[in-house]
Amino acid sequence: MARIIPIAHDTDKTEAIAAATEVLLRHLPVAIPTETVYGLAADATHPAAITSIYETKGRPRFNPLICHMADLAMAEGYAVFDPISRQLAEAFWPGPLTLVLPLKENSGIHPLATAGLDTVGIRVPVGFTAELIRSLGRPLAAPSANSSGRISPTTAEHVEADLGQRIEVIVDGGPCPVGVESTIVKVEDGEIRLLRPGGVAVEAIESVTGKPVIRPKVSGTAAIEAPGMLASHYAPNAAVRLNATEVSTREALIAFGPDDISGAAAAHAVFNLSPKSDLTEAASNLFDYLKRADASGAAGIAVARIPDEGLGEAINDRLMRAAAPRGTKE
Repeated sequence: MARIIPIAHDTDKTEAIAAATEVLLRHLPVAIPTETVYGLAADATHPAAITSIYETKGRPRFNPLICHMADLAMAEGYAVFDPISRQLAEAFWPGPLTLVLPLKENSGIHPLATAGLDTVGIRVPVGFTAELIRSLGRPLAAPSANSSGRISPTTAEHVEADLGQRIEVIVDGGPCPVGVESTIVKVEDGEIRLLRPGGVAVEAIESVTGKPVIRPKVSGTAAIEAPGMLASHYAPNAAVRLNATEVSTREALIAFGPDDISGAAAAHAVFNLSPKSDLTEAASNLFDYLKRADASGAAGIAVARIPDEGLGEAINDRLMRAAAPRGTKE
């Protein structure tokens, strides 16, 4: 059962930061209070830590996760700010606004946290969570602290009732004052696009910038850029073929486990997600190996069968999107 640590006093915060940090350094998630909802937080730079978020939530999906920073200065170390995004950060951080920004090269944020995209959603939260991040010295990826499909938690009791048997520490900061997730926006070509409505009103954003916010059209074809959006397939330039039992000389092979694939010795390139058939290892390698296979110059990418269980569900979900006909999105 999770240990619940209240943070009504400064001495409590010191204890909570120490306890949470100890768990985070073991690449496991902790539940933390923010002004929006309680988050299930783990080190955004480590693949095992991010994987532990998906496993704890119970239905792993490779969706981009918001990465929480201690302050604007920390965020500048991981992402590139245009003038409008900087204006919004200075106006609304700390607070319930997430900015989707281009990643800096070699930023350190793991691709599992960004779903393989070259952008990252960043937020600076109010209060304890920012203090924890500052103490840890690393950004925290933190979706809502609930099982997949459940209502987002706004109290420590909500978290305990849902995830209390699956996590070690819940930091109790009382009821979340905002109580809804953050607003997510992205600035492109000088225009502000709303990706998800939330705790900062669109009108407030327009008032600060003097620019209209473009609301999304109701569509089933929106590409996934942030939490709360419909997912789209990840599409390499090379065609992807799933459940392969053989591979041609023109194809790159993405293998899994020790099983032999016919023609592997003569394949254009070979990458094994996990020679020991470890789905956690496979998940952490997936985006990197897809990109490497695509960059190898192969005409196609053949992917061996991945068990459809545990994290295999998430791996197969993303692979099916990668293999979808061009222009087909969910």
